[in-house]
Amino acid sequence: MNIRYVGRQLGLLVLVLSAVMFLVGVWAWVQAAGGGAGERAARNALLLSVAVGLLLSGALRLAGGRFEGQLARREALLLVAASWLVGAALAALPFRLWAEFVGNTSAVDPAFSSSINCYFEAMSGFTTTGATVLTEIESIPRSLLLWRATTHWLGGLGIVVLFVAVLPMLGVGSKRVFRVESPGPTPEGVTPRIQETARILWMIYFGLTVAEIATLRLLGLDWFSSVCHTFATLATGGFSTLNASVGQMDRVAVDAAIIVFMLLAGVNFGLYYQLIHRRWRTVRDDPELRTYLAILAVGCLIVVISIYRLPITTTTGTEVPPSFFTSLRYGLFQVTAIQTTTGFCTAEFDHWPFVAKATLVILMFVGASSGSTGGGIKVIRCLIVAKVLFVEIERVFRPNVVRPVRIGKSAVEAEQKLAAVSYLLGIVVLFAVGTVLIKALETDHPVSLVTAATAAAATLNNIGPGLAEVSAVDNYAWFSAPGKVVMCLLMVIGRLEVFAIIVLFHPRFWRDE
Repeated sequence: MNIRYVGRQLGLLVLVLSAVMFLVGVWAWVQAAGGGAGERAARNALLLSVAVGLLLSGALRLAGGRFEGQLARREALLLVAASWLVGAALAALPFRLWAEFVGNTSAVDPAFSSSINCYFEAMSGFTTTGATVLTEIESIPRSLLLWRATTHWLGGLGIVVLFVAVLPMLGVGSKRVFRVESPGPTPEGVTPRIQETARILWMIYFGLTVAEIATLRLLGLDWFSSVCHTFATLATGGFSTLNASVGQMDRVAVDAAIIVFMLLAGVNFGLYYQLIHRRWRTVRDDPELRTYLAILAVGCLIVVISIYRLPITTTTGTEVPPSFFTSLRYGLFQVTAIQTTTGFCTAEFDHWPFVAKATLVILMFVGASSGSTGGGIKVIRCLIVAKVLFVEIERVFRPNVVRPVRIGKSAVEAEQKLAAVSYLLGIVVLFAVGTVLIKALETDHPVSLVTAATAAAATLNNIGPGLAEVSAVDNYAWFSAPGKVVMCLLMVIGRLEVFAIIVLFHPRFWRDE
């Protein structure tokens, strides 16, 4: 394995991240001109982090040397994994430096005084998990909140996909990088050239971003809130600039707009390419899209019926009297936010009946469509596993019948069936291990099984909020440092589809054979 060449390419990605951070730093400079000491500290923290990023990029490029050839599969796996781990460290630097610059004051959230907290927040941003360690979000300077939201936006379609889109010098090896990083069981390009595919996907992503920013601005949000909430929505991340998330706005029109864009973000972006080329039938007949919408509809129906005639406690602590409209408004928002793995909250769903909470937990695992910005197992995998299970059940009483598993008009190959079942098994095992580790590591603050289990599920499936002590109105600040390390690993493992990270722990991965 050519680790030096991987380091050289990693240096290019660090350069891209530094460039984006510099743009936020320029905005921070403008903010600092009319802001207080906190904004000036944020400006200095961002610009100093840019300098560190440029130095790191240069060092990696120099140490990498020259390499003639292609990026092999092992190098691609290592590059993607290192990109997220190193990228999160660089993204965390402005948070940590800002805390050093402002010192200990009662006016700001103290969470960023801890390096592991800063890394947790940055990893949660890049993996679009949305779990936060902040208890007073509104005390953080707007510049840092914009950078926090930007990590979501970059992580949405993937910083590595952006890397492939703007830096085509990876050549043929870029296809391997794209396949490793792209979410979903069978990532395929919408055009023959992988760089062109990445650029098209990012153009679609950018177009949806502009559309949502304009929509939220027309609904009365200021530019800052519109941009930050758009970045979080389309990345299916969930970082808000408000302590009580979207529920603090308490505006039906804003809720409705965010629901629509969460739904769009959870759709396979390849279908938008088909729509652009007017291939309506392809989109209409897509089995994953139909299943995705059907699961959302059934989930909404179950939750709305479960909470009907019950008062709803919002994330601000206000109790809304029961009515059909109330149940529909809050039920639809939470179901959409959970299945698309966005994690925005308008209601404290930990107070809801067992059936409603169980439905939300199931939807945490199902997740969005493959090829979307959402997390979870993905709808297409669930569909494949369900059909495999159905066929195997039939074989019990009709052993001579050979019935192929089909998704739409296409037969699912044995390799794809094995991959889907293996992935599901991997998620179950990681969820169980994560739950045990989180519960075992919290010795100073013993946690309930529900808290540990939903914290593991929420981080592994890149959702954010869970139940009990990690519910919609809570945060992750109180977890111990080892517990946060475990959850950081769960976040990146879930975002990179399990195996891209797990292989790094296999001894043979590092051997030249």
